[in-house]
Amino acid sequence: QLHLVESGGGLVQPGGSLRLSCAASGENFIYHAIGWFRQAPGKEREGVSCISSTGGTIVSADFVKGRFTISRNNDANTVHLQMDSLQSDDTAVYYCAARDLPVCGSSWPSKRDFGSWGQGTQVTVSS
Repeated sequence: QLHLVESGGGLVQPGGSLRLSCAASGENFIYHAIGWFRQAPGKEREGVSCISSTGGTIVSADFVKGRFTISRNNDANTVHLQMDSLQSDDTAVYYCAARDLPVCGSSWPSKRDFGSWGQGTQVTVSS
């Protein structure tokens, strides 16, 4: 399993941007697809975006609507989520998770097979 640590969350005004980072430690980072999920108060945890082990395949939730961009650097064992045009509905705790497979899979945005999770980083969009 991988150990994952998220960072980059904070308070931002509507229309603003944030860049979240997910730093991984452990073996075989390059063999894991990585997903970003989020959970708002009182709501289920939902998938935001997922990137395959090579970065060649990306899947994203409809609500991303081109506002968020996921990327990864396998040399640095990191995954980033660039979030632009943030809205109040984006307020949530954001988690990164490693899938036990190199692809995001047809089950996305299911959390199935995501065996390693970070502790989360709070994103608050408010004026």
